[in-house]
Amino acid sequence: MRQLLWFCCPVFLLSGSLLWAEDLPLTRNVPIPDFQNRTESAKPYNFDAPPEGMFRHIVLAEGFDEELGLQRTHEIVPVRPAEQFPAGPKPVFIVFELHQHYQSFQVFGRCYPEEVAGLDGRTVVADDAMYIALEDQTGYLKLFPAEGGWKPGRYKVEIHAGEQINDMSLMGTMRFTITASSDSGAPAGSR
Repeated sequence: MRQLLWFCCPVFLLSGSLLWAEDLPLTRNVPIPDFQNRTESAKPYNFDAPPEGMFRHIVLAEGFDEELGLQRTHEIVPVRPAEQFPAGPKPVFIVFELHQHYQSFQVFGRCYPEEVAGLDGRTVVADDAMYIALEDQTGYLKLFPAEGGWKPGRYKVEIHAGEQINDMSLMGTMRFTITASSDSGAPAGSR
């Protein structure tokens, strides 16, 4: 009797689930492009704009400070963010905050003159790199001018990420302007 019960119970349960499965509506044959990303809704990545993706925030600044973060980490924060800087020997900083990453890598910055009188636009005038460890969430690049200081004009900085600079490592482009030196920084009595 027990054996008959063990045999009839699964048959009864399976037959009920098969009947229920037959009542489910079938979906129509949907074309594959309906399941893929639509090209009209995807925006192309602009490599000629400030980097996105792994960068949470990136800004040009006159300097940086190091603060102790919420998780007792060292956070680098920009000092006086700007896109215009005075001509002279002071460096230009690019300060950034990153999204979480699972591998160490380097962030590179290569500065080219874009609209600077007397300089070829294909010549690198400044560059820097920073090694980003697994625990790093912020960083900076420090771009020193060539001998004689920054010349007035517009500059662009290509931001690369990876182990080396190549065609695939470009993440975006930052731009800044160097203005002609003036007496704006001098005290009012000395003008």
